[in-house]
Amino acid sequence: MTTSFQPFVDSDTKILILGTMPGIVSLENQEYYAHPRNHFWRIIYKLYSDQEVSTLFTDKIKLLQANSIGIWDVLENCERKGSLDMHIKNYKENDFESLFKKFPAIHKIAFNGKESHKYFFKKFGQIKGITYYVMPSTSPANTMCFEKKLEIWSAIKE
Repeated sequence: MTTSFQPFVDSDTKILILGTMPGIVSLENQEYYAHPRNHFWRIIYKLYSDQEVSTLFTDKIKLLQANSIGIWDVLENCERKGSLDMHIKNYKENDFESLFKKFPAIHKIAFNGKESHKYFFKKFGQIKGITYYVMPSTSPANTMCFEKKLEIWSAIKE
């Protein structure tokens, strides 16, 4: 059984970015989006900073929090061989009802890929007061070019 990370969310979080479940490299490093070819941090830094992507996970989280962004995964745990979402089975969703009660400023959810949206919507549906964005996956398995991903992801910027 693979278990997701705790959320990085605080009382200032307005935008919540949701993946499905961390991949193998992320789990090994205990950091969100740790695969070196994953475009997530490069996109975030292009949108919200004029600096190069930090190598320190704590700096990356500080950049998110400085811009009222939180990250988590839709699934709390699952069985999965490898890192691809298509291999997920026997899963359990995270407790979003409690999260939204505790952090009511969240009004946007950006799904990092269609699968995270699929799993979320299947369990929770459309939640009143929240705008959804289904973004192209930042995973290296998604062969869309970086520039196109960046263009689409720019829609979340407040």
